[in-house]
Amino acid sequence: MNNLLKHFRKVHTTTSSLFENSCKFNNLQYRIAQAGQAGFHNSASLTAKWNKQNLGPTKWPLYNKVVHPPQKPDEEPRKGYVCHMRTNIKYSPDKMWYIAAFVRGMSVDEALKQLKFVLKKGATAVKEVIMEAQEMAVRDHNVEYKSNLWIAESFVGKGRVFKGVRRHARGRTGEVRYKHCHYFVRLEEGEPPKNYYLPVPLTPAQQLNKWLEQMRMRKVVNSL
Repeated sequence: MNNLLKHFRKVHTTTSSLFENSCKFNNLQYRIAQAGQAGFHNSASLTAKWNKQNLGPTKWPLYNKVVHPPQKPDEEPRKGYVCHMRTNIKYSPDKMWYIAAFVRGMSVDEALKQLKFVLKKGATAVKEVIMEAQEMAVRDHNVEYKSNLWIAESFVGKGRVFKGVRRHARGRTGEVRYKHCHYFVRLEEGEPPKNYYLPVPLTPAQQLNKWLEQMRMRKVVNSL
């Protein structure tokens, strides 16, 4: 009798475990089907599971909330500006620097035209960020004409770096680094300056005065 009870218990446990495994398998099939509909190989959703807290820099947009003191009647009116950024762009910061420095000092319309002919991956991200900042200036910062803006600041920051492994010959491996970057831009109201990078060229009279001053500042060795 005892042997029959033991055998019955074993059969009961095996059937219950099979039922639980079948339920888990059905649940797994349902999850895979849902993931396939939503895009199974979505890198953003995969990295968000363990990288939720790393949103990149957060201080740059706070310049939009700065309240300036009122100006006096004889002061020059303060020009409006807007700060915008995009974090963790899948692009090398060294390559993005060339694009950021290229559009710096241009008007918004000229920068958007020039970026159409820059055949680099980062040019698309820079163009989108500038267009977003242009819309923000009109919508949130009381800029009347969206074409009356120029790029006062445009620079890049280093983002996340994911390390990977690449297979080499003879059983060796090499390290791979997948770099990300942050792009920052500040648009200012008005016309862009004529000489943004280089100083304003001197007139002939100013060049002569500069030369005379340099000659008078010379030191004659072993003299009185």
